[in-house]
Amino acid sequence: MNTSKSKWLLSTIGAGVLGSALTLGAVVNTDVLKQDSGLQSAAQSDTTTPYNVQTTGTQSQKSLSDMVADASKAIVGIDNYQSTGNRFAGSSESQSVGTGSGVVFKTEGSDAYIITNNHVIEGATKLGITTASGEKTEAVLVGTDPLTDLAVLKMDKKYAEGKLSFGDSSKLRAGDSVVAIGNPLGLDFSGTVTQGIVSAPTRSINVDTSAGQWELNVIQTDAAINPGNSGGALVNEAGELIGINSLKIAQNGVEGLGFAIPSNDVKPLAEKLMKDGKIQRPYIGVGLIDLAEVPDMYVRDIPDSVKGGVMVGSVDATSPAGKAGFKEQDVITAVNGKAVDSSTALRKILYTDLKVGDQAKFTIYREGKQQVVNVTLSSNADVDK
Repeated sequence: MNTSKSKWLLSTIGAGVLGSALTLGAVVNTDVLKQDSGLQSAAQSDTTTPYNVQTTGTQSQKSLSDMVADASKAIVGIDNYQSTGNRFAGSSESQSVGTGSGVVFKTEGSDAYIITNNHVIEGATKLGITTASGEKTEAVLVGTDPLTDLAVLKMDKKYAEGKLSFGDSSKLRAGDSVVAIGNPLGLDFSGTVTQGIVSAPTRSINVDTSAGQWELNVIQTDAAINPGNSGGALVNEAGELIGINSLKIAQNGVEGLGFAIPSNDVKPLAEKLMKDGKIQRPYIGVGLIDLAEVPDMYVRDIPDSVKGGVMVGSVDATSPAGKAGFKEQDVITAVNGKAVDSSTALRKILYTDLKVGDQAKFTIYREGKQQVVNVTLSSNADVDK
C-alpha cells in the first residue's frame, strides 16, 4: 500500500464519528391514574325472597402524586468534576463540567448503588452526588460500558433516601403511561417530573459512542427531554424502573422523540458491571471504515456483486486479526456466512452471536479476490491489561 493511501486511511479512521441528530437528555412521563369510584346498590320489592345486601366501594389506590413522591427519593443528581489547569504548574483543580441524573437501584451492606449513563460520568476525576433532599456526598465508579452508555456508581448507604426496583420492560405497550424523573438543565431543576406515553416499546437507534457506533435498543416516548435528564428514571404506573432516560432527537421541527434504555437490558448489564467493572466482549483488533465512506478509487477492484462491507483501516499486529493475517484495505463482507454491510453490523454480530474464545470465519476481499480468514476471538478485557 502506498503512502498516500495509508495517510488517507488513518485520517478516515480519525474522522469516523459522524454528526448525529441524537443528543443526550432525559425522558419524562406521567399519566393521571383513574380510580373506580362508582358505587352500586339495588333494592328488591319482593320481600318474600331474602337477599344479602353488601356495601361495596373503592379500595384505596396510591395516587400518581404519592407514587412520584416515593420514586423521586431514589433519584440523585450527578456532578462530573474534571481537572482543569496544569498540575505541573501547581494550578490544577477540579471543576464541574456537567450534570446528569442517576437512580439508586440497590443497597448492600454499607453501600448504595446508582445506575446512570456513561456519558454523564465519562472523563470524571470526581463524582459529586446530590440526593433528593439536597444532601451532598461523593460517589466512586464501580464499572462502565461506553458501548451501551451505562455506568454503575457506589456511595455510602446512609445517603440513600430510596431505591427503585426494576420492572419488566418487555410488558410495555404503545400507549402505556410512563413518568420520567430527573434533573433537566442542572440541579436547579432537580426532581423534575414530566408525563407522557410509550410511543413505541422497542426501537433500534444508531448512536455514536466513545467505543464506536452501536445499534442501541430503546423505548420511545413522547415525553419532553432536556440535557441533564440523562441517567434519570423512566417509571411505570406501579413505580417500577422500566428505563434509563438517555437520548432525544434534537432537530428543527421535531418534538416528542425521546428514548430510554429498557430495564430488561439495564438490569443484567448493571449486575455484570457490579461484578467485573466492565462488560467482556469479543475482540478482533482492527479499525474499520464503512465502504459507503470510502472513495471509489480505493474499491475499484472489488466485484460489482459486492453491495456492502467494511474496509480494514488499521490492524493491531498483536491482536487476533493481526495474528490471523488481516491487512489494511481488506474488505470484510461476511462473518460466519452472515452478511456485513457496516461497522455497526459487524459489531452486532461479534457482540450478540459470538463469545470470547469462539473461532469466526471472516469472508474478505483482498486485491479483488475473495478469501476466508479464520480468527480466534479474544476478550476486550485483555486489551486493557
